[in-house]
Amino acid sequence: MVKILAVDDEPQILRAMRINLAAHGYEVALADSGRAALRTAAAVPPDLVILDLGLPDMEGVEVIEGLRGWSKAPILVLSGRTESRQKIASLDAGADDYVTKPFDIGELLARVRALSRRTGSEPSERGESVVLGDCRVDLAAKEVVRGGEAVHLTPTEWALLGELLAHPGKLVPQRHLLRAVWGPGYGRETNYLRQYMAQLRKKLEADPAMPRYLLTEPGMGYRLRAD
Repeated sequence: MVKILAVDDEPQILRAMRINLAAHGYEVALADSGRAALRTAAAVPPDLVILDLGLPDMEGVEVIEGLRGWSKAPILVLSGRTESRQKIASLDAGADDYVTKPFDIGELLARVRALSRRTGSEPSERGESVVLGDCRVDLAAKEVVRGGEAVHLTPTEWALLGELLAHPGKLVPQRHLLRAVWGPGYGRETNYLRQYMAQLRKKLEADPAMPRYLLTEPGMGYRLRAD
C-alpha cells in the first residue's frame, strides 16, 4: 500500500485528506507541524508527501529541504499562498507539484495519482480482497459485496476499516485509530469509535451483537480477524 504523509496545521483539512486518501487505497500518516513531519518521515519513510507551506513552527520550504536531504519521495505542496515567488521557491527546494487552497479534493487526488505514476508507486490495480464471512471487501475497487449485494460504506467507515485491515489480527489502540481517521487533534473521543464500529458491524457482521471479525478489546482498542 502506498504511504502518504499529509502535513497541515488545520485539523479539518488533515481529516478530509485522511478520509479521502484512505478511501482511495492509500495508507496515510498525519503531521500538524514541520518538526512532526520530519520525525514521522524519518520513522516511516513515505512514498509521497502532501505539504502545507504555512506551518506554525517552520517554513514549508525548510521541510522540503530537510526531506530532500535524504528522500526522493514526490512532494505535493498545498498552500493558500498564491504569490509566484512562493511557488518558485518550493519547486526550487525540491517540490514536484503545487496546489493552491482552497482546493478541490478531486484535483488533489488526480495530482497524487499523477505523481505516483511517475515513481511507479501508484496503488495496485489488482483486486486485493479480504473475506469477512459472507462479505468480500475489495480494497482496490473500494467495494463491499455481501450475499451478492453491494454494501455502501461512508468515507469515514472506509478509513476506519482500512486502518484495521492494515494491521490484520493485531490490536489497534483507540488513540491510534482516532488520530489516523479523525486527525492528530483527536485521542479521547472514544464515542466516535463506538458509533462507527457499530455501523460497520451492522453492515459486515452476520450478528452485530456477537461480532466475529470486528472485535473490541475493552479499554484498549479494536482488532480485525479475517478468514
